[in-house]
Amino acid sequence: MKSRGVMICLAASLVLAGVWASGVAFSSKTIHIGMVVSDLPASVAFYKDVVGMVQVDRTSFDIDSEFGKRSGLTDGSPFHVEVLKLGSGEEATQLKLMSFGDKARKAAENEFIHSQTGIQYLTFLVENITPCLENIRKHGIKLLGETPTGLGDGKLFALIQDPDGTFVELIGPAR
Repeated sequence: MKSRGVMICLAASLVLAGVWASGVAFSSKTIHIGMVVSDLPASVAFYKDVVGMVQVDRTSFDIDSEFGKRSGLTDGSPFHVEVLKLGSGEEATQLKLMSFGDKARKAAENEFIHSQTGIQYLTFLVENITPCLENIRKHGIKLLGETPTGLGDGKLFALIQDPDGTFVELIGPAR
C-alpha cells in the first residue's frame, strides 16, 4: 500500500514537473479579452451601465491597416478599440471591444450556448447581484430562461445577452 502511495506521488510530481518545465512564465494573472462588436457605442453602454465595468481614460486606441495586416489580426482592415475593466487595479480583467465600422459582420443568432462554436459567454462574479438585476430591469434587458435562479449556495445566477448576442452570466448573493 505504501508503494502505491509513493507511485501516485511520483506520478503527480512528474505531471506537475511537466507543467512547470514548459518554461512559460506569465507576467499577469489576468487575460485581456477582445470582442468584435457591431455597434460600439451600444456595447460600451451595455458593459458599463448594465454590467458595471469601468471605461478607463486613455485606454481606447486605433489599429491601422498596416499593423492589422502585418500582425495577422486583419486582412488590412483598420479598427478601433475601447477598453473596459473590472475595477481599477493593475490585474483587473480587460474587455477590449473592437469596431470595424461597416465591415463588422453580424453574428449568427445565439439562442443557446451550443448554437455556435467559439467563446459563447462571459461570467461576472459579483459581491451583490441585486444592483445588477436593478440595472438589467432599468435598461430593459431581457433575463433569459427562468433567471435569476438559485444555485443552492446562497448565490443567484442570472443570464442575459449583450447587444450582439454574447451570453453574460452574473453570479452572486442577493443582499
